[in-house]
Amino acid sequence: MTRAAASDHATAQVNRRDERRAFGVASGAHALHDGYTDLIYVMLPIWQAEFGLGYAALGLLRGLFTGTMAGFQIPSGFLAERFGVPLILAGGTGLAGAGFCLAGISVGLPLLLVALLIGGLGSSTQHPLASALVARAYQGARSLKALGAYNFAGDIGKMTLPAVASVMLIMLPWRPTLVLLGALGFAAAAAVFLLTPRYAAPATSTATKESRSVAAVRAPGKGGFNILLSIGVLDSAARMAFLTFLPFVLIAKGASLPTVGLALTLVFAGGAAGKLVCAFIGARIGVIATVCLTEALTVLGMLALLPLPLSGALMILPIIGVALNGTSSVLYGSVPELVGPERRARAFGVFYTGTIGAGALAPVLYGFVGDMLGVTAALVLVAAMVLLTLPLAIALRPALPRPG
Repeated sequence: MTRAAASDHATAQVNRRDERRAFGVASGAHALHDGYTDLIYVMLPIWQAEFGLGYAALGLLRGLFTGTMAGFQIPSGFLAERFGVPLILAGGTGLAGAGFCLAGISVGLPLLLVALLIGGLGSSTQHPLASALVARAYQGARSLKALGAYNFAGDIGKMTLPAVASVMLIMLPWRPTLVLLGALGFAAAAAVFLLTPRYAAPATSTATKESRSVAAVRAPGKGGFNILLSIGVLDSAARMAFLTFLPFVLIAKGASLPTVGLALTLVFAGGAAGKLVCAFIGARIGVIATVCLTEALTVLGMLALLPLPLSGALMILPIIGVALNGTSSVLYGSVPELVGPERRARAFGVFYTGTIGAGALAPVLYGFVGDMLGVTAALVLVAAMVLLTLPLAIALRPALPRPG
């Protein structure tokens, strides 16, 4: 082997090693942060009993975490450009863990609010930085596959951490449970900092700049993207409101806290499957037909859940999960179809911020309805709002290519 060939072989080995490390770090961070985010659903009934809260106040607790996470995603990107992805992603992971440790030692509602604010601030680093890390490590079609697997890792975390918490709550009070789970964030932060590949900032060539200018001329207008974002906002709001009310619907049917944890795991397992299933369906029948199908199934599932006994409700939760998460997967994958290449990074940031922000606000707004009219009426309203996505999906049809 010549010296040049040996050098190329060594470089390829380093690149493959960096790919594996980047993917492992990003996927692990996604699983932990998404697990933390959905762990809050398990805690809501406990906090309601502990602090005597109404549904609007519970929605505020959930919204404080996700709203902070949504609002600081773009600043996290700016910080990473200045200080590097390893430091900011590791710091955010440790900060998220610290938030849950602080929640575990909170002796009153004000300290719990501060804890959720800190946790949301830490989790704001994950989506923009971990996805950028995967995109940097993998190129072309391999990047799309890697990002898909990275997204799936988040669903693994959603299934795992709430289930682990539910088992721990059988043996431990809720405060030490949160402290122990929060401590995972410190260990994960150390792993993120040590294992994340250190990539140099890519240089922008003249040819790249010219291609971006041409793409900007060809870029479609904002109308299609705005409609897509509106659908995403309504869908995210419905998903977060449903998950907020679900524990209370099940408790009214006689569910225990471990059963609530199992129910959430069933929803998240269906959601993980929904991302894969709906991506395949979308490729076959198109985005619009898939959105209409999943949103209609979401409405039917929510309404069917209300009169069913506990056993029947548990049986349909995976199906509801498929519909809840399947829509978001199809919508997210449609952003590149509506925005020119030079604007996609910003468009994804706007899409993430808008949908997560809607998910943060929805539990508060629907919580007021729950306080005034009850959980059943609030969930019926959530289902009715989902129906608004159908005419929006039809209006989006001209902006998207036909399925091929």
